[in-house]
Amino acid sequence: MTTLHPTIAAVTDRIIARSAPRRAAYLDLMERQREAGTNRGNLSCGNLAHGFAAAGDDKPVIRTGAAMNIGIVTSYNDMLSAHQPYGRYPEQIKLFAREVGATAQVAGGVPAMCDGVTQGQAGMDLSLFSRDNIAQGTVIALSHAMFESALLLGICDKIVPGLLIGALRFGHLPQILIPAGPMPSGLANKEKQRIRQLYAEGKATRDELLEAEAASYHGAGTCTFYGTANSNQMMMELMGLHIPGSAFTNPGTKLRQELTRAATHRIAEIGWDGDDYRPLARCIDEKAIVNAAIGLLATGGSTNHAIHLPAIARAAGIIIDWQDFDELSHAVPLLARVYPNGAGDVNNFHAAGGIGYVVRELLGAGLLHGDVLTVGGTMADYAAEPVLVDDELRWQAAPAESRDDTMLRPVATPFSPDGGMRLLAGNLGRAIIKTSAVAEDRWTIEAPCRIFDDQDAVLTAFKAGELERDVVVVVRFQGPRANGMPELHKLTPALGVLQDRGFRVALLTDGRMSGASGKVPAVIHLSPEALPGADGVSGPLAFLTDGDIVRVCARQGEVLALVDPAIWAARSPAVAPPPALGVGRELFALFRHHADEAEKGGSAVLAAMEQVI
Repeated sequence: MTTLHPTIAAVTDRIIARSAPRRAAYLDLMERQREAGTNRGNLSCGNLAHGFAAAGDDKPVIRTGAAMNIGIVTSYNDMLSAHQPYGRYPEQIKLFAREVGATAQVAGGVPAMCDGVTQGQAGMDLSLFSRDNIAQGTVIALSHAMFESALLLGICDKIVPGLLIGALRFGHLPQILIPAGPMPSGLANKEKQRIRQLYAEGKATRDELLEAEAASYHGAGTCTFYGTANSNQMMMELMGLHIPGSAFTNPGTKLRQELTRAATHRIAEIGWDGDDYRPLARCIDEKAIVNAAIGLLATGGSTNHAIHLPAIARAAGIIIDWQDFDELSHAVPLLARVYPNGAGDVNNFHAAGGIGYVVRELLGAGLLHGDVLTVGGTMADYAAEPVLVDDELRWQAAPAESRDDTMLRPVATPFSPDGGMRLLAGNLGRAIIKTSAVAEDRWTIEAPCRIFDDQDAVLTAFKAGELERDVVVVVRFQGPRANGMPELHKLTPALGVLQDRGFRVALLTDGRMSGASGKVPAVIHLSPEALPGADGVSGPLAFLTDGDIVRVCARQGEVLALVDPAIWAARSPAVAPPPALGVGRELFALFRHHADEAEKGGSAVLAAMEQVI
């Protein structure tokens, strides 16, 4: 048996020790939920009759309580490409459930918000807190106590973390996440990015830009770049919450349908009345959380999960922080280069060997916990890829060698010896930087800063030629409490232009960058945020002034204001802009006021929950 890497063992042990009281309390609650909580057998006749009144052909079976009833929580809508395929899934799942003597009902729907549509728009201020809303919606869906298991239909940025945070409050139920897969490849992401940058320079028209975007985002399925949505799917496999190999099979294919059938059949096998009971609370443990972080690092995944993974962990009574990410990153090599960290997209990654190859390499090198409780067997079962043989689903071993070593490499010859996500700390706070797409000669930037309170002001200054120099662009008052922590992705083309012109440029913000952050050094999620916290104290970022020399260094793990301490102590904090109104942002004031820091997950509902349990 392969020996676990000592750093991974040490980080895991530390997380287990740190989490012990909360984890024990959580598991105790889940045991009580199963044994004494409300379930279908305890419903009154009136309760139960309401629950099966519209169940059609399944009504007699649900009424008797003699078979598993599967709750479906869906994020379907037909505006967003990633979630449009889910429209027919409930009908299919009901048929597949009947094949194994079970029933299924749609328990409820949750919103699915797309950062791609709201990027740079006012609606983006709702994005992070949509995760809390989705968690609450999932709880509401499962609160009817009509179900002995659940299938969770969600795929994109906040949807999967939100579903899991909610589902973990029903952790006594077996639960499986069912993806819908990425759209087929369209215009190459690199070409799309080139045209975006030309547009930022005024060298391409809006019509040319729209044509490129439409050729890239052209059909049903997730976007094909390796951002937060596709990182979600990878993490669900590394945590053992998918049917093995199901993350990156395209929508509308026979193989995709058979994977959905397999998930439905499997959930019936791991129910609480059977011999193979696998409740979500036991599947998501400290080792599963560490596996998710390792997968993120090994594949160069989204920095957004430096927020989402701690939030998911908290919902299961587990505490993980950015120091854990940083230490794991130094131990885990980068095995994949998927756009924006490489030329190919997730379809190319999947064709090269994909997640099955990554799992096999990590397990073989002692870089992954193999003894986690998965929904699909053992972790070793995820070192495989699904195929159809005479229209029947089978699994074959992941390829022994990468089918494309520009996309995917073994542990012995990785793209980088580390995972490319670093913790930076200093007198400005704690932050995350992703280095896997940044040239090494730009891992350290020391330059005068230029300060902005919103991203539109940055673009105005760029167009006016005011940033034509070495500069650390600071965008503050972008944290969870200030405005919901929108992504600042529309700054990417402008900052890329400045870098290509030979300037040494970095972004520093208490907000988020895109989960598909690229070639410009971006120091993000800076905590404490600039806006005063509950104690009335402003974060250090509020004390910076234009022209201060700022040093960000991924090598030394530093984020520093090089300002004389006496001068710094004499300053007063900048005044925050008033809260923005419109697009319903007023209804999310409760979330902003009670959100905690990014390193804990930036969640209002989890912060409040922990005060009462």
